Amino acid sequence: MSISSYIRGRPIPFLYGAMIFSLVALLPLPPLLQDQHYHQFADQRELFGIPNFWNVVSNLPFIAVGLAGLRRFHRDPTTVVLFAGLFLTGLGSSYYHLAPSDGTLFWDRLPMTLCFAAILSAVVEERVDARAGSMLLAPMLGIGVFSLLLWRWTDDLRLYAWAQFFPLAVLITILSFFPPKYTGSRYWIAAAAFYVLAKAFEYFDEAIFSFGGIVSGHTLKHLAAATAGFAVLRLFEIRRPVAPMTKAFTGA
Repeated sequence: MSISSYIRGRPIPFLYGAMIFSLVALLPLPPLLQDQHYHQFADQRELFGIPNFWNVVSNLPFIAVGLAGLRRFHRDPTTVVLFAGLFLTGLGSSYYHLAPSDGTLFWDRLPMTLCFAAILSAVVEERVDARAGSMLLAPMLGIGVFSLLLWRWTDDLRLYAWAQFFPLAVLITILSFFPPKYTGSRYWIAAAAFYVLAKAFEYFDEAIFSFGGIVSGHTLKHLAAATAGFAVLRLFEIRRPVAPMTKAFTGA
């Protein structure tokens, strides 16, 4: 049996197996420490009395998308967690950028773990199995919150890195191997692409700001990540069940 046929035939055992294997694989790795240079963002301009102005206000799209999602999709636990996470990310990231430090960074990262957990739950619900997806939400939330507590206790970010990137890897895998049950798949792809773009902007923060000192990579990271959230919002707004294929009637 090929890997692809195993994934399609036994998606839930594969998913939990991948979770367990990847978590165990973290153990022999060296601790992942927070680089203190991370807090030294390229754009530290103060405007209207607000320090790091552009890195603060570029979080407003998160708040807007989160509020729009909560207003429209507040009856399902997964969407409530997802859009509450986006809303709180806007608040937490703004708070962090007012005075960047490990202590304030905790409140930036905490709501993001809500988004990661909810996205994994949502894509499993949509493409694989609705019950299995909803059951994933609570343990993924638990792992995400615990990963940040573990970081504060031990300075080790390995588990947080897993909580961030494992859902993205699963999203790509599921989109690759499972046909859609709803329309709007392009929005999942757009969300993943914008999130990858956001990570690239984050990495090239100083290099981007060096081109004229107009905008920094980190500011663009916020805008790209919020656009990823908007793509998910649009997905839930427009998606409809895919009509089953029917055989054409030919007569006798």
